[in-house]
Amino acid sequence: MLQVSQSSSEAARRFIAFVNASPTPFHAVHNASARLEASGFKKIREADDWEKTLQPRGKYYFTRNQSSLVAFTIPPNWKQGAGLSIVATHVDSPNLRVRPISKREKIGYLQVGVETYGGGIWHSWFDRDLSLAGRVMVTQQDGTFQSKLIKVDRPLLRIPTLAIHLDRNVNDNLKFNQETEFVPILGLVADTLNKTFKDDKVSNATATSIQGNHHPALLSVIADELSVSPEEIHDFELHLYDTQPSVLGGVNNEFMFSPRMDNQVCSFCAVDAISTYASSSNFNLLEGNVNCIALFNHEEIGSVSTSGAESSLIPSLLQRLSPTPALHSQSVARSFLVSADMGHAIHPNFTSKHEDNHQPTMNGGIVIKTNAKQKYASDAIGSFVVKKLVERKGGKVQEYEVRNDMACGSTVGPMLSKLGLRTVDVGNAMLSMHSIRETAGSHDVQNAIDLFTSLFEGFAELDKTLIVD
Repeated sequence: MLQVSQSSSEAARRFIAFVNASPTPFHAVHNASARLEASGFKKIREADDWEKTLQPRGKYYFTRNQSSLVAFTIPPNWKQGAGLSIVATHVDSPNLRVRPISKREKIGYLQVGVETYGGGIWHSWFDRDLSLAGRVMVTQQDGTFQSKLIKVDRPLLRIPTLAIHLDRNVNDNLKFNQETEFVPILGLVADTLNKTFKDDKVSNATATSIQGNHHPALLSVIADELSVSPEEIHDFELHLYDTQPSVLGGVNNEFMFSPRMDNQVCSFCAVDAISTYASSSNFNLLEGNVNCIALFNHEEIGSVSTSGAESSLIPSLLQRLSPTPALHSQSVARSFLVSADMGHAIHPNFTSKHEDNHQPTMNGGIVIKTNAKQKYASDAIGSFVVKKLVERKGGKVQEYEVRNDMACGSTVGPMLSKLGLRTVDVGNAMLSMHSIRETAGSHDVQNAIDLFTSLFEGFAELDKTLIVD
């Protein structure tokens, strides 16, 4: 039987702690920031003139809109024009999000209006113990306004299925209307009648008052979690999440059963790799590229936003580190980007969904993703580089290419390659991608950490041996 090594088990358990604490991109960025600061990274802000104060051996990070993060380290011999070795991931996942006006009521039920985000396997959200997490704009005691994170650690919501006695054909053909038959229930009207809630939906309500847009019972829960009054809540972005914790599973703990593994696995591994590398004795000795990780938002809906991969995050960093046109071009030419996103493992019940010679398995090593139509950015050069980096750590690689009769997904890789960066697409193999409960290999967490660490430690030297143009 497959045995999980101690290092693989430890890495998987660290990931499980991370994903359990990160039900939204806001929490993922917050927890990534905490890990970086514990490893000596200094927070900088895009609005500040920080490029003039960068120090050799420096460790820095910045966030944008609480939902994306860029961290980088400066080598001892750094000069403007140096390349960047980048791991790019995303922290968003398909989910349900509370509408700006969520207050709904029907035949005695309190309901919460939600919008679907991304391409979720939506039937997997039925009959789950759901709660709320996200960020809330509140008034501070000094009159300022702050965006605060919230995570309600108890089941609040549920989307019940219809009993089979009322839908005899459900096992033959499950279809439902996402607008009318996919609305969570929050409670019963009767149970709130004798409770006192302050409902501010009155004629003198101000533009920043949201009291009339949501059930008073819902606002009361939010207010209690943040120790504020409902009137001090001015707006929020709340996501539904499954309260069932992520766990190790399988006869030898070779699996992880969890939500949001696409793509918090790769995001966690990037943070873990650069934090551990920057705390090691090798950090003060290695020369070459600036090492960098980028955790983007909104990949699941196209990446077009201020915090997505189509934003100015990477172009801005390149420009600020190498400000003249000549230095900027040199930096781009010397850079290499690993686009890391989860991939599709061969499914024992649906083997025909994979091309015969491209069938990655969980715990089988890093998956290199290739697509002739450039849905993935990998080419022979990038694939060779990944194989050499994996080889440095004694690992294995797998190949994935989609069947000709199936559509291919994509990643942040192709859009970032438009900057001129050499790019390769990789990932870990998993099952049930975009379900509320996904399955991945516990070994593969360490496999990804090893690849990213090898990139930070060894790409600049390897690049000197490559002859292409």
